[in-house]
Amino acid sequence: MVTQPIKPPHYTSHRFRSGAIWLALSAVIAGLIALPVLALAVQALKGSEGLWSHLIATTLPTALLDTLILLTGVGFIAAVIGTTTAWLVSAYNFPGRRFLEWALLLPLAVPTYIIAYAYLDILHPIGPVQGAIRYVLGYASPRDFRLPDIRSMTGCIILLGFVLYPYVYIPTRAMFLTQSANLIEAARTLGVSRRGIFWHVALPLARPAVAVGVSLALMETLNDIGAAEFLGVRTLTVSIYTTWVTRSDLPGAAQIALALLLIVVILVSLERWARRKQRFTASAQRSRNFEPRRVSTRMGLFLLILGSIPILLGFIAPASYLVIQAWKRVQFAGISPRLYDEAVNTIILASAATAVTLVFGLVVAYAMRLRPGHISQWSYRLSTMGYAAPGTVIAIGVLIIVGGLDRFINQMAMSVFGVSVGLVMLGSGAALLYAYTARFMAISAGGIEAGLNRIPSSFDHAARTLGQTGTNTFRLVHLPLSKTALTAAALLVFVDCVKELPATLLLRPLNIETFATHLYGEAARGTYEEASLAALAIVVIGILPVILLARIGRKF
Repeated sequence: MVTQPIKPPHYTSHRFRSGAIWLALSAVIAGLIALPVLALAVQALKGSEGLWSHLIATTLPTALLDTLILLTGVGFIAAVIGTTTAWLVSAYNFPGRRFLEWALLLPLAVPTYIIAYAYLDILHPIGPVQGAIRYVLGYASPRDFRLPDIRSMTGCIILLGFVLYPYVYIPTRAMFLTQSANLIEAARTLGVSRRGIFWHVALPLARPAVAVGVSLALMETLNDIGAAEFLGVRTLTVSIYTTWVTRSDLPGAAQIALALLLIVVILVSLERWARRKQRFTASAQRSRNFEPRRVSTRMGLFLLILGSIPILLGFIAPASYLVIQAWKRVQFAGISPRLYDEAVNTIILASAATAVTLVFGLVVAYAMRLRPGHISQWSYRLSTMGYAAPGTVIAIGVLIIVGGLDRFINQMAMSVFGVSVGLVMLGSGAALLYAYTARFMAISAGGIEAGLNRIPSSFDHAARTLGQTGTNTFRLVHLPLSKTALTAAALLVFVDCVKELPATLLLRPLNIETFATHLYGEAARGTYEEASLAALAIVVIGILPVILLARIGRKF
């Protein structure tokens, strides 16, 4: 009697073919995501003679200096506020602490360009704040008394710092909460004060988390175009936009974009270098988490007020302003039909980009699990590089690729059918979807990979024993078990697409407005009340990932 093999004889070949297909698709997606950066470099090399010297003489020195000053200031403020608030809610137990834990995330719901838009009106010389101050002090006119102009480098640094500090707060708080109580108690035994524990024990252990958070805040600062332009700060991102749109100088814009990309690479390298020797491990014995210390009622009230200041300035003040202005607008003129069209455009573009990005992220993440190796790892790294590049940089690279494709399609249509089809990719919004996908693939692939890593590998082995291919295993096992990760990734990508301004501003089809571009246009014209509803809608949508993060934070 001959024993039958456990696995079908054709199983190995089917599994190999299935894995090869996933690997090939992953490599193709990585190539598509990396293509805009390559096209950017090629376009920059086409610059006319003397272009770079002209940029150095007229544009780059001011833009580079302003960018470095802005990054330094925002990084410092975000680090101080994020680390301080994280320690406050982790180390002390006081009334209102639970409220602060999730409320400190709320500024994430306010895009940087909306915070600038709101405060430009709130702090206007004839606005409510300065008007109230003059009333209290007995001044009758802005000529008699006025605060320093918010349109300045200082104003830009402060506003961006107060809206971007949650990027430091989230990982630093997680690091504080997971620190072993044994270390803290050992420090107390040695007579170290609470302040000393923070400086000599907790903060050194949390430095990797602070470095990661600051680097993320600086990436968002580099991506900003609306806030910097509204507040009169000429950063490299603003210079790219004006060089391209105002001067119609695509090679020059590409060269400035490469300079901006170089700064991004330097930032990432510095972040990794700063924590190259940071290796901390927990004890093999079961350790207790850090427990907060209960404080007196008076001290608790002080801590509650102190922790509420970033929430007040980063969310409550601008959100309240938007609600009031939106209500006035509705009372005076109702809801404009134009706003409904913008809502439809915003939802359609963001939903389509989310679907594409989610599918691509699934392919890249599952290829890593199915066929681990150098090819899948490099495909993953290349496909997630777009999140580190500002939206303006990605937009220029996409324009170069899609513009060339549009010209090719038009020439083919003219030669075959004798008809000019115009800008098919740019006019249909495909270019914008491409930019969204390249920009936010890291969120999709990273979130899905984290979800897949929670599934035991024994499930894969069981499916293989039953003769299932890699694709069938994905469909029957991994996909149902990854619904939560998929939903979270889809939500984050959708919200980021709604909030994205630079790529939308540069690549949207003609006569197509979204909430973000409508807000930018009205703020640039100074008609703030006209854009209040669109700004409020963006903030409301932006609260969704904050709710998600708050629910995750309760698990610590």
